[in-house]
Amino acid sequence: MFAALLLLVTPLFVLFLFLSSERAEKEIRDGISVLLVANAQALAKPLWDLDEDSVTQISAAVVSQGSIVKVQVRDGSGQLDVSQSTIPASYRGGLVEVSRAITYTTLDGPKKLGTISVFYPAPDLFSGLRNEEIIFLSIFVFAVLIVFCAGLIGNRIVLIRPLMRLIAAIEATGQLGSRHHVDWRSNDEMGRLARSFNTMQSKLESEEQELKLAHRRAIDIYNLTPAMLFSLDEDDRITAVSDYWLAATGYKREDIVGNRFADLVTPDTRGAFLERKDDLNGGVTVDVTVKFLCADGCVMDVLILESKAATGGQDFLSLSVMTDVTALKASEARNHKQAITDHLTGLLNRQGFETVLDGKIREADAASQELACLFVDLDRFKWINDNLGHAEGDKALREFVGRLKSKLAPSDVAARLGGDEFAILLPSQDAARRADLMAEMLAAIFDEPFGTDMHLSASVGIAIYPRHADNAAELLQKSDMAMYAKKRDGKNGAQHFDNEMVDHARARAEIESCIEIGLIEDWFEAYLQPIVNLNGRGVAGFEALMRLNHPVKGLMAPAGVINVAEETGKIIRVGNVIMEKAIEHLAALSALPGLENSYLAINFSPLQFEPSLPARLASLLMRHNIRPERIVVEITEAVLMHNNPEIRKIVSDIRQFGCRIALDDFGTGYSSLSYLNRFPVDIIKIDQSFTRSINDANEDIRRKSRTLVESITTLSHKMGCNVIAEGIETEQECHTLCEMGLDYGQGYLFHRPQTVDQLMIRLADAQTLARAS
Repeated sequence: MFAALLLLVTPLFVLFLFLSSERAEKEIRDGISVLLVANAQALAKPLWDLDEDSVTQISAAVVSQGSIVKVQVRDGSGQLDVSQSTIPASYRGGLVEVSRAITYTTLDGPKKLGTISVFYPAPDLFSGLRNEEIIFLSIFVFAVLIVFCAGLIGNRIVLIRPLMRLIAAIEATGQLGSRHHVDWRSNDEMGRLARSFNTMQSKLESEEQELKLAHRRAIDIYNLTPAMLFSLDEDDRITAVSDYWLAATGYKREDIVGNRFADLVTPDTRGAFLERKDDLNGGVTVDVTVKFLCADGCVMDVLILESKAATGGQDFLSLSVMTDVTALKASEARNHKQAITDHLTGLLNRQGFETVLDGKIREADAASQELACLFVDLDRFKWINDNLGHAEGDKALREFVGRLKSKLAPSDVAARLGGDEFAILLPSQDAARRADLMAEMLAAIFDEPFGTDMHLSASVGIAIYPRHADNAAELLQKSDMAMYAKKRDGKNGAQHFDNEMVDHARARAEIESCIEIGLIEDWFEAYLQPIVNLNGRGVAGFEALMRLNHPVKGLMAPAGVINVAEETGKIIRVGNVIMEKAIEHLAALSALPGLENSYLAINFSPLQFEPSLPARLASLLMRHNIRPERIVVEITEAVLMHNNPEIRKIVSDIRQFGCRIALDDFGTGYSSLSYLNRFPVDIIKIDQSFTRSINDANEDIRRKSRTLVESITTLSHKMGCNVIAEGIETEQECHTLCEMGLDYGQGYLFHRPQTVDQLMIRLADAQTLARAS
């Protein structure tokens, strides 16, 4: 209201005073103007006559008029200057001057004699007020004051009192924590404001009650949930923990809240816990597994799932749940140990060995040491499994491992890679020397048998890191190569790796590739070598021999091809191809005169004796109309050594079908004689090593060889078996064998292995020459 008075009433009041002052000044100036005109005429004659007294009297009369406080008359010539003043000495205000020229009319016309100047006080805003105006203004000011006071009193009653009560309610709410209401009832705006405030307070009070209830429920849920819950601030300090967390860890809430959670984590896992903060800042839920220190000093493995809580503002708060995974970790450790451990021997398995091998290589690099890898393969272990049973084989393996562990240093590692294959890691400054010593100790392990008729030996391959290999896989591979090289050289011993083995492995891989492509491109051929009757030298039969005819390299060495095919298991496919082609060739040769009853001898690998072999053989013979007795199945001692009931049944089925059985390379094994009684053998083939030695320059060798050949022949004839000598190359050998009573022979003296086309031409030419002679 005061501002309204200042802004509205005061300008009007000032304007009124200003107009009043202007009006009063105008009236004064108009009166003075008239007075100056009259006195200027009255002063003309005295001033012309320089009558100073008259001028003084007239000036005195003028100064006494109205508001004039000073009069000054001056002669133009400067001879007369009269001044009259009624200004008090204390007056400090300004004066307004009004002048008029004094003229006198002469014969020559009007002349200006001088000037008369009058002065009056400069009027102010209040100087122009009249009495009635002063009364009006007084009444106006009094009315305004009454209105102003009434407004103040009304404002105090209508506004200030309810506002004060509102303020008191707000302050009481803030100080006491309860929602206070305003005790004010009216129908005006303040009444509406009070009602709205009270409604708001009631609503807020209800919401606060709901919030308190929700908060209590949240706290109850937080504490009663059977999970270890805790919260952290931005510095990873604990701000809250659940009752279940306290019960599981053994801590007290007052002792733990405010501490850094990282201090409760073991040093070895603390780094992982602190690093999880980077992912948490990205707004995702993170998990980390750490080792937690309980109040009693125990350590438990815990899985922590943590997420950032929405708190508003810049505050950071995370909510986490901690799960005890100690049992799970122990189970995982057991499962991991089982996954990398061989259950039979307790050694590492292949997976565990490969993992340890990487670590051992890193340790060797760090210590500037070498690392020897010994690849051990037990010789004759398959015979134990096949003949004595797997239980005895497992017993032998455990016994071998027990003996091996006693030879190992704490830094050594041994593993069973599978079956009868083992690997040993030996870290040392001179790994080659340690490997040789270990090989000697391994050989000593097998001096004592592992049970009745359980004599074992080992083929050991040795490779040294970093001499022979740059990484773990290469080290294991090259020790494996060395082991296979030892097996090829006769087993039972140790062999260090050299680069020639890589060349051999490359050649073997090349042969394997040729076998695969040869099966697809039909590079395999069945060569035939005739078997002749030693009396008369007529062709009695043929032996089918496998040949791989490479389109670029030509004929490849059959021994190498057969070895690789047997190692890779492809000998079954190769054998089937040779068998089909050989039987087809026999059918073609049967068309020649005198060969209609000739037989065909087919060599079979132990891997070819599948249950389907008799049926496949019968199908081929029926297709080419060949009698079963014309087929001779040649088996070696390796087939018989398996003593496999399934193989024995297959051989028996083939024999019952009508085919004959020949025992190849007889006399080269230490138990060959027992096989004559255990298997239905029809033909005995004496190995070519005996054929070469019957006419040896050394009389002792010659005598013993002839005795053995004669004994085998006599024994075979008494058992109803025919005898064939292999590898006859000279007439002397043929004559000697004929005298010993052998039935048949084959060798370069009679015929070389050749294709069926070449053989048919040669046999046809031989028959022509025979008829001509």
